[in-house]
Amino acid sequence: MLKKLKERWGITSNFQIVIIFIVFGITGSVSAYFSGPLTEIIIGTNSKLHWSIKLVIRILVLTPIYQVLLLFFGYIFFQYKFFYSFVKKFLSFFGCGFLFKD
Repeated sequence: MLKKLKERWGITSNFQIVIIFIVFGITGSVSAYFSGPLTEIIIGTNSKLHWSIKLVIRILVLTPIYQVLLLFFGYIFFQYKFFYSFVKKFLSFFGCGFLFKD
């Protein structure tokens, strides 16, 4: 399984995989932590919106935070090149590829 993952991601060592998983874990936790309060700031704390609308707003807030934090933590853990490519593919999938110069 690790061999296929290393080939797919274009990495060479198991240590690099561990670092990448750590970055994904930290980024997910931190972005989820910040998305709640930011959502409350956007819609208000006493909002009477349906929970499903609140969830959609939270996901819309969470997505850009996650991408920025992925690059930040990737940089801190010396994996910026990998995560830049990852974020670029993700945003291109959603039609935001124009943000990146080739």
